[in-house]
Formats: sequence, structure tokens, C-alpha cells
Amino acid sequence: MSNTFYPDISREKSKELFEKAKQYFPGGVNSPVRAFKSVYGSPLFIERGDKAHLWDADGNEFIDFCCSWGPLILGHNNAEVRNAVASQLEKGLSFGAPTALENDLADLILSNNNYMEKIRFVSSGTEAVMSAIRLARGYTKRDKIIKFEGCYHGHSDSLLVKAGSGLVTFGETSSAGVPKSFAEETIVIALNDPEALQTVFSQFRDQIAAVIIEGIPANNGLLIQSKEYIDFLRQITKENGTLLIFDEVITGFRLGFEGAAAHYNIQPDIITYGKIIGGGMPVGAYGSSKELMACISPDGNVYQAGTLSGNPVAMSAGIAALGILSQPDFYKNLAQVTEKFISEIREYVLSKNYELQIQLVGSIFWFAFSPNTNITRADQIDHKSMEKYKIMHRELLNRGVYFGPSGYEVGFISAAHTAQDLEKAKKAIFESLDVVFSQ
Repeated sequence: MSNTFYPDISREKSKELFEKAKQYFPGGVNSPVRAFKSVYGSPLFIERGDKAHLWDADGNEFIDFCCSWGPLILGHNNAEVRNAVASQLEKGLSFGAPTALENDLADLILSNNNYMEKIRFVSSGTEAVMSAIRLARGYTKRDKIIKFEGCYHGHSDSLLVKAGSGLVTFGETSSAGVPKSFAEETIVIALNDPEALQTVFSQFRDQIAAVIIEGIPANNGLLIQSKEYIDFLRQITKENGTLLIFDEVITGFRLGFEGAAAHYNIQPDIITYGKIIGGGMPVGAYGSSKELMACISPDGNVYQAGTLSGNPVAMSAGIAALGILSQPDFYKNLAQVTEKFISEIREYVLSKNYELQIQLVGSIFWFAFSPNTNITRADQIDHKSMEKYKIMHRELLNRGVYFGPSGYEVGFISAAHTAQDLEKAKKAIFESLDVVFSQ
């Protein structure tokens, strides 16, 4: 491959929109990573998406590997999901009352998921995790929770914490506005460190309500954990009367219909899901055994509510989307396509002797500019390597390929990515890597 020069794409209209947005929103955005602080240029304002493609306000077209941060496993503007939403729009947007659609989506999920018996719909992944933590504390009558460095579980106060400097540390607030007392109920340890877990349970015996982990950590790189470690996690929580929560906001219905729970063949006590269950609409859910879910109001004394919980538009989209995902070989075929795509990139990287690892599970991948061939912990990520990602991100945009605007973010392949899309993207990735490693 030659280091062919590609001029920067036009961002004039996006820049104008961004300057205007700064008048209305903090930093000009409604979610921080959208501000493009970790990559070159101003953020792109997207106008539309179709299948595996995006178009921005300047008319630039991109092959999209962000997929709205994962949930668009069917691609943008899927006809069946769109038609289901349009049909419901004619009947109403929100009722704040039960609908048959809630029953239909719950039945579709629970009939095809062996890892939970009852479910509660909410409006986001953050809300699902927040509710799961409250349920764990209410059920166990304990206050402390354990989370892992490098795992993100939404922006609720109990979980918006970072690790300190010791082997086992109480969380420190990583955001202004989070009371220190809240953060001190969260213990943060490194992933893939059995000794740290043993120390925690020894030090805080009978105080830990739950251990929460992403099904496969994918918010700070793709930190794939071994089956042995997840088995150990399940064993030590059971021995200590502590609940194990799988946060499957990313992995749920992405690795398979039963997510990481089936991937590891592990029975978590509580599982949380995000907007993939609504075809990308604002929705989330948490589920568990009948015994645990009986603690939720109005059956029990753990309160959780929401006017938009079970929103009929989101339910309609979810029924259409999950109906497709439940079809035979959907996930097998998607994983095979992804494996072929990544294998060919790996071969190119190896032929060039580039210092780049590509972590892969199912249809999720992550580019790590590192000599480390097995990154399983946040502290193994070379933060200086993000400069290489910045270059790659710019070069890919200039070649019509859209990755998430941070080197810590993972990429996704959807069922809408065609062989032609992937071939074009692969060529763009080769050229972009050549530019990265020529500097």
C-alpha cells in the first residue's frame, strides 16, 4: 500500500452547527465523547443513516463501525424496525400505562433466554444498572459494591468512580457532584486479579451486596476475560452471599441472544441490557430470578418507576428487531463475517510488522496500538498509543470510514455491512495504518 494523500473532508456545515450548539449545550454536545476531544477536527453532525452508511451535514458519506455505540446490529434505518415504529406512531407515542406490546417483547426475550425468569423495562442502560444495584442492596441488606477498573456502568453516583492507588481501594469520585460518602460504598479493583477479590471479601466480610462487571468489558478497550476468571468470580460471590451482576448493555443481544451469560455459560444473579432491545430506541431492562424480582415494587419494597418504562414505540421497535435476531444462525453468520474481516487486517498488520493488536469477540473488535498480545486490564493500555489512533481516525474519515471518536472505544459490525462495504473499509484501514506507521 502507498501512503496516498487524502485531503481532510469538508466539515464547514458541521463546524457551523457545532459553534451554534456551544450556545445551547455544555461543550456543544449532549454526551461528552461526541465533542471529538480525543481525535482531530470538530465533531461531525450526522443527518441520516441507512444500512451500514452515515451521511453528515456536509454530505460526506461513511461506512459506519460505531453503530450508535453498538445497538444497531441490524444497521441504520432497518425496514422492519422502521415500519413497526411507524405503525405505532399512528396509535400514540406514550401512555404511561400498560400495553400488550410490553408482554410481547418480554415473552420474546424470556422465551429465548435461559438466564432470567422475570424482567423490568426502563428507559436506558444507566437506569437499568442503577436499578440492579438498588435491587442487590435491597435483597442482601448490604451497602458496598465491587466494580472493576476499566468497566463503565453508566453515570449513576454509585458507579461514577475511579480506582485509587492500592491493590484494593475505595472508589474516589471521578465527577464533581458525587458525594464522597456515595463513592466510598464502591470498592474498585483491577480486572483479572483473583488475589484482589479474595482480599476484598476477607476485609469486608458480610458487607458486599454485589459485584458488577461488564459481560465482556468493552467501554475502555475490549478487555476479554478468561472463562476461568469469570468462573472464579461466580464462585467467590456465591460463597460470600454476594450477588453477581452482569452489565450486558453492550454484550447483551450482541454476542448472542443470551449475551455474555451464554458465552461464558455463567448464571449471573442480575443481568442488565440497553437500547439494543429496542432496536436502538431509548430503552433498557434488568432481569433476574422470580425470587429476586419479587423484591421490586409493587410486589416488594425496592422502589423503581418510570413514565416511559415500556414505552410503546420502543417496545414495537424491540419486537421487530429481536424477532430478526432470534432467527437461526443470525449470530453465527455475523461472527463469521467479522472474523474474516479482522483476520485479513491482522494478516496485513503482520506482513508489515506493525505494532497493533486487534482484540475480537463475536462482532465486537478493538484496535490497540500495543505490543501486548493479550490486554485484559485497563492498566495494560498504553495511553500514549492514543496518538496513533488519532491519526488513524482522521485518515479513516478522509477515506469514508467512521470509527468512534476515541481509541478506547470498540468497533462493531452489523448485519447491514456488505462484502463491498467491508472490502472498501479494509483498503481504507490498510492505507490509514500505513500513514500511522510512517510518522
